[in-house]
Amino acid sequence: MGKIMLYVSDAIIPGVFFVVIFAAVYKKTDIFGDFINGVKEGFDVTLGILPTLIGLMTAVGILRASGGLDIIGNVLAPAAELLKLPKELVPLITVKMFSSSAAVGLLLDIYKSFGPDSYIGMLASVILSSSETIFYTISVYLGSLGIRKSRYIVPGALVATLAGIIGSMIIVSR
Repeated sequence: MGKIMLYVSDAIIPGVFFVVIFAAVYKKTDIFGDFINGVKEGFDVTLGILPTLIGLMTAVGILRASGGLDIIGNVLAPAAELLKLPKELVPLITVKMFSSSAAVGLLLDIYKSFGPDSYIGMLASVILSSSETIFYTISVYLGSLGIRKSRYIVPGALVATLAGIIGSMIIVSR
């Protein structure tokens, strides 16, 4: 069964690729022209959101280098204690809301300190996989659409992140 799934998973991407090409040929669509137009639109979107991305990356770098994450961790430690969340994970969760790559760097630090098979290591892994880079994603999507007022998006995303953290704690504790 495992080998069958391996072959199926290896064939999915090329299969989709060929289905799209055959469908385009069947419908007599200019697939290359559509591809080029899509690439042009992608570049336009990238240019539109690039300042936001640079600002977010810079802010996360400054927070990490200045010790601001430690301060945030200390401030949020009482709330983490109420949730029975290890205080060592507070900086990781905070950074994950802004940058996945910076969060992975913190995850590696957690692995070095506690080990990947420890409760903290496993909980950190599950939390990272069950949460989103809230502010990065919101800035990219809203920035590309030109929306200035986010209304309920941020509170909703924060509640979803909290649910992901609590769910991760339940899963890892079993």
